[in-house]
Amino acid sequence: MAVRVGVVVFPGTNCEHDVAEALERLGGQAQLVWHTTTSLDGLDALVLPGGFAHGDYLRPGAIARFSPVMAAVNEFARAGGPVVGICNGFQVLTEAHLLPGALQKNRGLTFLCQMVELEVASDRSALTAGLVPGRRLRVPVNHFEGNYTASAEVLAALESEGRVVLRYVTNPNGSAHDIAGVCNEAGNVVGLMPHPERASGELLGSSDGLLLLEPLLGRAAGWRGQSTSGPQLLVSGASNP
Repeated sequence: MAVRVGVVVFPGTNCEHDVAEALERLGGQAQLVWHTTTSLDGLDALVLPGGFAHGDYLRPGAIARFSPVMAAVNEFARAGGPVVGICNGFQVLTEAHLLPGALQKNRGLTFLCQMVELEVASDRSALTAGLVPGRRLRVPVNHFEGNYTASAEVLAALESEGRVVLRYVTNPNGSAHDIAGVCNEAGNVVGLMPHPERASGELLGSSDGLLLLEPLLGRAAGWRGQSTSGPQLLVSGASNP
C-alpha cells in the first residue's frame, strides 16, 4: 500500500501541487488537506508546503497556526507521525511551537529566489535519515523571511542534540549558524526553508530534493507499521475546497 501523505493547504498556499507531484514521483500518494479539516485519520505523513498562508498577515504563519487543522497536526506530531514544513510551512511550525526558534526578514531585506548549496548536518530527522552528514545538495530557496533565529540556549541545544539537519554552504539570508533546517527532539517534525519539491528533476536544475523527500516516505511507512490502529479512511473535509 502506498504511503499516504497529507499536503496541508491554507488560503494563500501555492506549492501544494509541486509537493504532491514530487511525492508521487517517489511512489507516495498525496492527499490535499484543507485547513478546516479536523481529522487526519488514514494519513501516514504530513507536509505543510510553501506559499503565503492567510496572506502572511501579522507575520508569516501567525494566523495559520490557529486554523482548525493545526490541532490535528499537533496531535499527529505528538503521536510520532512525520511532519515536514517547507518555507512558509516551516514558519507555521515555529509559530505553532512544534519547532523552536523563528524566521525573520532576510539580511539586507532582500527577497531571495535562487539555487543554493546545502550540507547535510545530521541524519537523525525524517528528511535526512540515511544521508551521510557532509553531503552537499543543490536545492532552491524562495523567501523574504527565512533568516532563522533563536536564543543562544536554543541554538546550543540544537547543535548538541544533532537537531540542525541542514546548513547553507554559503549563507544567503543571515540565518544563525547557517541553519537551513531543524527538527524536534524526536526527529519526526522537520522544518526547512529550501524547497525540495522544486529540485525534483533535472529540468528544474536539480533532482537533489528527492533525496530529502524519499526518507520522509520511509519514515512514514515505518510509523504506519508501528501504529496499533492502522490506517483508516480519510474523513470528509480533508480535501481542497
